[in-house]
Amino acid sequence: MSKLRQVLKLSFQGHNKLQINKLTGVSRNTVKKYLDIVDALSTSWEELSRLSDKDLDELFCKEPEVVPDTRLKELLAFFRDNDKRLRQRGMTLLRLWELYQREHPAGFGHTAFYRHYHLWKRRVQPSMHMEHTAGDKVYVDFTGEKLPVLDEATGELQEAEVFVAILGASQLTYMEAVLSQRVEDFIGCCEHALHYFGGSPNAIVPDNLKSAVVKSSRYEPTLNENFEAFADHYGMTPLPARAYKPKDKSLVEGAVKIMYSRVFVALSEGPASTLQRLNEQVLLLLEQHNNTPFKGRSYSRREQFDELEKIALQPLPAKPYELRRSLHATVMKNGHVCLSVDKHYYSVPYGYISKKVRILFSVSEVEIYYKYERIATHHRVRSAHNYSTEGSHMASQHQVQVAWNPDYFLSLARAIAPEVEHYISQVLLKKRHPEQAYKICNGILSFGKRIGHERLIRACQRGHAYGLYSYRAIEDILQKGLDQTDPEESQSTPMPSHDNIRGNHYYQ
Repeated sequence: MSKLRQVLKLSFQGHNKLQINKLTGVSRNTVKKYLDIVDALSTSWEELSRLSDKDLDELFCKEPEVVPDTRLKELLAFFRDNDKRLRQRGMTLLRLWELYQREHPAGFGHTAFYRHYHLWKRRVQPSMHMEHTAGDKVYVDFTGEKLPVLDEATGELQEAEVFVAILGASQLTYMEAVLSQRVEDFIGCCEHALHYFGGSPNAIVPDNLKSAVVKSSRYEPTLNENFEAFADHYGMTPLPARAYKPKDKSLVEGAVKIMYSRVFVALSEGPASTLQRLNEQVLLLLEQHNNTPFKGRSYSRREQFDELEKIALQPLPAKPYELRRSLHATVMKNGHVCLSVDKHYYSVPYGYISKKVRILFSVSEVEIYYKYERIATHHRVRSAHNYSTEGSHMASQHQVQVAWNPDYFLSLARAIAPEVEHYISQVLLKKRHPEQAYKICNGILSFGKRIGHERLIRACQRGHAYGLYSYRAIEDILQKGLDQTDPEESQSTPMPSHDNIRGNHYYQ
């Protein structure tokens, strides 16, 4: 029995207000109010007892009629027209109240404005309960249902995964069908979504699928390296949703349900002939969805995005993200590592010989790391059994040897005298391949440091006079003494031009 019914029954049984107060615990003022209403109604207990508790409550506990407040109507209209402003970056409820005061100087004060706003907020649609800052987050997920598509190669029926992404503030949605949830397809869908939005938000919120989270954790999940690198490339922070906590990404969960009713059902019957054709149909329906006004609102997701969120997104980088793969290798004794996929060799600094390194490679670039430190970067070359070598990676003595070529020795000889240059050119011509003469030329030129340029010039003249072009010839001439040389004899033989060596196929 309700308290009201007890009070009425005891009153008709002859109990006074104090007795009723002690028996029921209802205050004497409340008992007096009930008894006054009974006197005004001039009714009996039999008539009252036939009423239900709800009817008794409506009869004795009527709320006083409230005269509509014009200021309250204006305030509620202001909330409806300006609720989107709170999603703008830096906008607060205090600033919204200041705006309200400017438009309605005789309106509610600060405290009443806050109280009425929170009451109004609890009465509006659930979607309006979410407070998202423009340009802050994008939520991504795959739908549970799949879409049928024919395999282009075999004609067999396949089930395509469906990716959905939604921006927090404007709720602009992106949808795409892919063949799998592998990291390549997942990152590709995320990148396509960012290009569809025309910018990237501050954070990306994925589910705990393996393409994004290698190991889920309540406190510190382990992210997939490629997904983390992708997010970093676009200036986003990965914020994986907690496992078994769908409310962390309720926005995209709701978007998935809407996609079922607005896209899945609306697709033409039967599987699409190709994945591209399927995505073309999806895109048309997606545009209709984004341009449809919200329920109970006069604006659409696209209009809200153009007004609030478009300018808040970060600009996209000029270069798209390239998915990288990882391999481990040991640096060989020649200072190179082999990328086994292409069977191509890339140089690293010679100090890392015999060290185990990690190779990260994309479509166009190869990066080599040792203990999380990048030690070399190369442009990817796919020619097998060839070498990509950077000169600074080689030891100093190896760098000199790599620099050896006919021009190198001719320039050193030219710096001493034309006679020495001509002699070196003849040494290079006498060998079947110029590389056979490199050590000989290096030895001859080294005499300049030991005996001086003057004696070397005279020795080269004598060697040319005898037609002897070798290291030993110069060494013998120097040992026997240049004084025995007949100057006329050395001048009897004309000094041919050494320019003809430049047309020699060895030199090329």
